This record gives sequence, C-alpha cells and structure tokens, in this order.
Amino acid sequence: MAGVGALGPVVADASPKLPGISAQDLLAKVQTAKVDGLSGTVRSDADLGLPAIPGMAGAGSSQLTEMLSGTHTARIAFATPDKARVSVLDNQAERVWTTDGTSAWAYDSAKREATKLTLPAHKNAKPERATPKSYDPQSVAKQFLDAIDPTTNVQVSGTEKVAGRDAYKLRLVPKTDKTTVGSVTLAIDSKTWVPLDVTVMPRTGNDPALEVGFTSVTFDVPSASTFSFTPPKGVKVTDQKVPAKRELPRSNVAPKRIDPKSPAAAASKPTVIGQGWDSVVLLKGAMPTAGATANGPLAQLLAKAPTVQGSWGEGKIVTSKMVSALITDDGRVFAGLVTPGTLQAAAAKAPR
Repeated sequence: MAGVGALGPVVADASPKLPGISAQDLLAKVQTAKVDGLSGTVRSDADLGLPAIPGMAGAGSSQLTEMLSGTHTARIAFATPDKARVSVLDNQAERVWTTDGTSAWAYDSAKREATKLTLPAHKNAKPERATPKSYDPQSVAKQFLDAIDPTTNVQVSGTEKVAGRDAYKLRLVPKTDKTTVGSVTLAIDSKTWVPLDVTVMPRTGNDPALEVGFTSVTFDVPSASTFSFTPPKGVKVTDQKVPAKRELPRSNVAPKRIDPKSPAAAASKPTVIGQGWDSVVLLKGAMPTAGATANGPLAQLLAKAPTVQGSWGEGKIVTSKMVSALITDDGRVFAGLVTPGTLQAAAAKAPR
C-alpha cells in the first residue's frame, strides 16, 4: 500500500485469539471503516508535559488546557448522517455538545449557560463540525493515520480486549527523529474495524503522553431522542443562527474577493508546513509583535523561555516532552509534535 514504509508480520499467537491479518490489510480496513451509529463512554488520560502558565490554574484555565492534561470522562453518541452528542463529566460539572441535524446545543452546567445554534437547511452538515473531536477515539486515530508516510513502520503488534471487545493492535512507529512521537498504538475492533483506543508514547520516557479509549461501547444506532436537548430551568440560553455557506450579502455591490496569497488571507487561517510526522502549524498574527507588550501569564511564560534566532528572525522556544512552539518577535507561532530544531527549519521555509 502506498504510504506505508514497512509492514509488520501477521499475528499468529496473540491473545485473545483472532484470525491472522497483515498490517497492510488491517490498515486498509481501518481507513475504510464505517458504522451507522455507536454510543459509549470514553476515558482520556493526557500528560503532554506542557509547562505551567502562571495565573492560569483553577477555574480560569481554558477547556483546551484542561483536555491536554489529567483524566477526563465523556459519554458520546453518533448516528449517520448528521447526529452526534458528547457529554463531558468533570468535577461534578457537565459540558454537553449535541446536534440532531437541524440545531446544535452547547451547554455548561457550571456556568449555567447554553447556546442554541440553528443550522442551515441543507444536508451537508456533518456532526463533527458541531461537536468536539478530542473525545472520539476514531477522530484522534485519524490524525495519526494521516501522518503515515514512507518514514513510518506499521505493524500488527498483538491483540487485546477493549471495552469487552476483541481488538487488533496496530502500531505506528515514526522512523524520523524530527518528531517527539515515539509510537502510536491503535486498538482496532475486530468486527467493525473502528479504533477503540489510541495510545501515544513520547520518544523519551516510559509513560503514555496520551490515551483515549472506550471503557464501554455499543454499535447499535442510538434513538433520535439521544440527540435532543432541553436546558434545565434557570439556565441562560443564547440563540444563534449559522448562515448557509452559499448565502451572499444582499447588495448591489459585488462582494470583495481576497487573493489567497494576500497577507489578509494568510492571517485568517493556519498554514501547515511539511508533511506527516514533521508537520508544523503556522499561525500568523496570533501573538503580540516585538513592538507590542505581552501582559500577564503569557509574558511570564515567555520571559522564562530561551531565545533563539535564525534566518527567519528571533523568537522564543517553549517545549515539552511532546509539544513544541516557536513564538517569533513578529507575532508568528509555529507549533507541532516536533523537535525545536524542526520548528526553526520550518520557520526558515515559511513566507513572511
């Protein structure tokens, strides 16, 4: 199969006992797996070694930072073509994201706030656009499957039980030394070929940096009522409408078109530099420039970070055992699961 650097042997004597399968065949089944629905409970454990940001602990921390550390539990449900629900349970509080295809809800019990989105009247909406992917093992697995290239060793490393189901273990090992990822192991359901668990090991250390997996799962299609939501009494509700993508402004003046190569377009979305395991994301205008003053926790973090420079300019490097980020003096941010040297090489290639 194109994109696979080395394929491991057929499983013959692993437990539980399953028919032998080659890495190439298992990979093909995973990449084409489709189910009409599922529901279950997902547990995530993350320790990416991210540096603590002064003043950001406790209730003031963002949901993203919370997800990237510690242990979390979520109940998820999915039904084709456009229904999904994620309910995250943390610290006796609940956050819910759900869509039934016509409307979507986001609810935070701690804040006692809910937002209702009325979706466009077309059939192109997909549930992953309305619900977070971080608690879906299938979505997490896809991020690493997309990184497979000739520098990846792919092998079937055994079998195991996950959420009471028999699964094959598909192990991905980057050959390049430019990434901080040591290996990724996917537990693949032996009947549906859906990833049930994802374990990411860092290049250094013996403990997983990330594990996301089902503790219970069923592949029955959930009932329609699963995706409905009624806000509790006393909850503040905000109504919003998502405009259809093809909806044009009602004006006699033609809408202004932005050149994709223009600075305005470049600043409006992230740019990916490199491929596979060496990929680096570039965000322009995401940070204060050298002429501006960074305040608060950000300033404290950057003050402790080492200064680096090259043909791309000067900036600060923030590192952990998995994630690295380069913040340049002109406000650009380069980040990825790569080494600091890889970040600086990407910066040297990036347009200003």
